Amino acid sequence: MSRGSCSTDPARHRPVADFDPRRRDLPLLVYDGDCGFCAYWARRWQKMTGEGVHYAPYQAVAKHFPRIPEASFKGAVQLIATDGSFASGAEACFRVLHQVPGKRHWLWLYQGFPGFAFLSEAAYRAIANRRPFFARLSRILWGPDAEPVSYDLTAGLFIRLIGVVYLAAFISLGTQILGLVGGRGILPASALFGASGADGPFWSWLDLPSIFWLGVGDSFLEGACWAGAAASLAVALGRFNGPALLVCWILYLSLFHAGQIFMNYQWDLLLLEAGFLAWLLTSGSRIPLYLLRWLLFRFMFLSGAVKLASGDPAWSSLGALRYHFETQPLPTPLAWYAHQLPDPMLSFMAGAHFAIELVLPFLIFLPRRPRFLAAAGFLALQLMIIATGNYGFFNLLTIALLVPLLDDQLLRRLVPGKLVPAVAWNAPPIGPWGSTALAGFAAVAVFAGGVQMAKRLSMRPDTAAIPALEPFHLVNTYGVFAYMVLDRREIVLEVSEDGVRWSEIGFRWKPGSPEHAPRWNIPHQPRLDWQLWFAALGDLRDSEWVVALVERILSGSPEVLALLGPPARDRDPPRLARATLYHYRYATPAERAEGPWWVREREAEYLPPVTLETVAGILRRSGPPESFIRWR
Repeated sequence: MSRGSCSTDPARHRPVADFDPRRRDLPLLVYDGDCGFCAYWARRWQKMTGEGVHYAPYQAVAKHFPRIPEASFKGAVQLIATDGSFASGAEACFRVLHQVPGKRHWLWLYQGFPGFAFLSEAAYRAIANRRPFFARLSRILWGPDAEPVSYDLTAGLFIRLIGVVYLAAFISLGTQILGLVGGRGILPASALFGASGADGPFWSWLDLPSIFWLGVGDSFLEGACWAGAAASLAVALGRFNGPALLVCWILYLSLFHAGQIFMNYQWDLLLLEAGFLAWLLTSGSRIPLYLLRWLLFRFMFLSGAVKLASGDPAWSSLGALRYHFETQPLPTPLAWYAHQLPDPMLSFMAGAHFAIELVLPFLIFLPRRPRFLAAAGFLALQLMIIATGNYGFFNLLTIALLVPLLDDQLLRRLVPGKLVPAVAWNAPPIGPWGSTALAGFAAVAVFAGGVQMAKRLSMRPDTAAIPALEPFHLVNTYGVFAYMVLDRREIVLEVSEDGVRWSEIGFRWKPGSPEHAPRWNIPHQPRLDWQLWFAALGDLRDSEWVVALVERILSGSPEVLALLGPPARDRDPPRLARATLYHYRYATPAERAEGPWWVREREAEYLPPVTLETVAGILRRSGPPESFIRWR
């Protein structure tokens, strides 16, 4: 490719393919046989183009093309067409890649985009003049062999893992949906859809796309969850992937809107975006694969960047983990032990956390080996989070999103050989119209994601780049735990018959009694427990739905009581209820030796003692609290 010396390849002077000069049925790429870099990429491209292009070193065939000076062969690759015309340098490379589906855009850019040809040829000359360096770099980035990568196994494995995540999400929600938003739930979805339908069915559907405009009864809500579980199980088993994934996305989007504040989590948005791209991936195009990498980049990079952009001193001083393990919503038993680590180690872990979230995401856009390094770092972070915190299906979904960073060559070493044919996804060509539609969607998704990233980094209000697409959540804004919670507060609900003797209502997952050890609940997400953690960060004015929760407890709603601990479910409805805010901290090792996991102190009254008549009157006078639907 250049006039420089490069003899690092063992295949020196050996042709990639034997060339018969009498054949003119296919174009011929002629390269420098003394150049290891040239031979490496010629072998790789030959496997990519198959029988579409002939390859040969100029040392073997230059005599058949006297019109091309030997200096030209030494200076750049030459592509000789069947009609005898030829191209060299970057243009020759792009014409070869035009034979490969998914890479034809390079020639289009070269021929039609102003300035691209000039920049391409300049880059080609810069690389050609440093062949030994780029020969070594190619082996570092792509591997020692010249095998072109494929993604059939990658796509198939990712699709199945998304099916598994969907399955966990639907089953988890199906066990809670009636208590959260059923007819006798905390925030009945029927009130939401009734309040949102004032503009007429068409505009209401655009504003709130959901199948529950057809009906929002309890059986319909539960049916959507279990139908989604059945469809996701089919995906996990590799059956009816395209239709089943579309059903999963439609049902989860519907439940997302119906669930109101109980579904307003970033991993719900992440599942909707990843699930839609998984459906597009069944088309057989690689475009959704690149969009999944773009999604992972946005999610991981923003997760780190917002922590710095927020100006929170806990993050900027690397001291956040001194609080995180104690104050996160639902810690695991191991979180207590992580909290006891010395401050220097916790600071080091916070620094490593930033390195993973701020540096490794840029490796996503590099060749295969750097992508593998990014995937390994992301996996280590997710496993650490799983060990110390209960985040439902969130971490499993993030791990699934690492699969598009891999390729079939690596996965064949990890997936048992007998499973490879069953897992690999082989779809027929999508066709030009489908490719054009996907390319158009990709352009919109990349633009919208970039605009939303810029807004998120400036810490401006979260507004959609394309408002018309916002209700469908095809492109979302991410960035978790921008501000570290420094003190743990918990809302403790109590009931009484006489206003003198009060008994605490237990929860299965969130901290309550100091003696109750933290539990594991992955991949289940107890959404009431989570929402009470958020409610404890403010007062009742910020979480008016707590009044509705108390009303359901006092009225003895079995669907709501099923979300609580056993004592609340096993007794008659109480006459009085109240909510108290407590400050919690982990027990010290010395205190822990005596039994309790937590030490708590009463801090303030959250909701004074109320009767059923009192809270019912409050709800009747005020109607559905504005904050119930403000999340939209």
